[in-house]
Amino acid sequence: MAGNTFGNIFKLTTFGESHGEAIGGIIDGCPAGLEIDFDVIAIDMARRKPGQSKITTQRKEPDQVKFLSGIFEGKTTGTSIGFIIENTNQKSKDYSHIKNVYRPSHADFTYDQKYGHRDYRGGGRTSARETACRVAAGSIAKQLLNGIKINAFVSSVGAIRIDKPYQELDFSTIENNVVRCPDEEVAHKMISKIKEIKKEGDTIGGTVMCVLQNVPIGLGEPVFDKLHAQLGKAMLSINAVKGFEYGAGFCSTTMKGSEHNDLFNKDRTTKTNLSGGIQGGISNGMDIYFRVAFKPVATLIKKQKALDTQGNIVDMQGKGRHDPCVVPRAVPIVEAMAALVLADFYLLNRINKI
Repeated sequence: MAGNTFGNIFKLTTFGESHGEAIGGIIDGCPAGLEIDFDVIAIDMARRKPGQSKITTQRKEPDQVKFLSGIFEGKTTGTSIGFIIENTNQKSKDYSHIKNVYRPSHADFTYDQKYGHRDYRGGGRTSARETACRVAAGSIAKQLLNGIKINAFVSSVGAIRIDKPYQELDFSTIENNVVRCPDEEVAHKMISKIKEIKKEGDTIGGTVMCVLQNVPIGLGEPVFDKLHAQLGKAMLSINAVKGFEYGAGFCSTTMKGSEHNDLFNKDRTTKTNLSGGIQGGISNGMDIYFRVAFKPVATLIKKQKALDTQGNIVDMQGKGRHDPCVVPRAVPIVEAMAALVLADFYLLNRINKI
């Protein structure tokens, strides 16, 4: 299987399946001498881990990262950083009913057709369990990017959304509620909606917004490796993601150039930021902000029609432990992928000119 590595200089390769012995990764390209704060890594892992609240999957995993190499006496050595995260709470029997059935809008069918053999336990390699490795690596990337602020939050659940610009939100309150929404009034509505959907045995989608601040001018490469292109690739590689937009995004299609252009101030900042902090694929020093759209989880607890491996349409009812809405746990994943992109460009930018 190809496609297990992300990045050019600061690279992450992940391995493992949802119900295997462990998942893990190898980080290459991290410079030597970086002091690692393991408590910060543990906090990021706890924000993503399953079983953290009543509106997430009830699978219980400690998600403790065990580092095997590349860190000595609390500092990176410049060699490959290897780590594993043990799976401790698999309940594989909960998936025996889908051994010969393809869940609608899930990767069951495409994986089986592509490889001819699939691990149906928890979705195997298709499971979002893999993203725990991204969060671990992203936490190290954040520490490399000292001074750059990366804040993601839930901006919508279904039709319920924040109607304020992000500049009016207090990012320090994101972790004050289980849905990770910095608008307390909207958060209560989101939580109620997710609980309602869960009782119905259904799922619901939402969006995560991410704001990158203090990003230096010059990150990103023209043509194919534009900063926004790599951010888009990073976000679209996350399970259940269906869309990505940065800056004014699709709203810019309704504007005139005179409305959309960000006019300069004398200090080289801009009066507006509809560009989203990126111009020509290169960061311009303004805030970079983008939204990531997540679809409803494909596995439903309520009955629905499905296709079996023999070509029959059958009734199927999901079992096991699943998120009724992924966006609360997706927040640290979005941050992690943004950090991996920025870390890669940060290191690449150091060889661009003398």
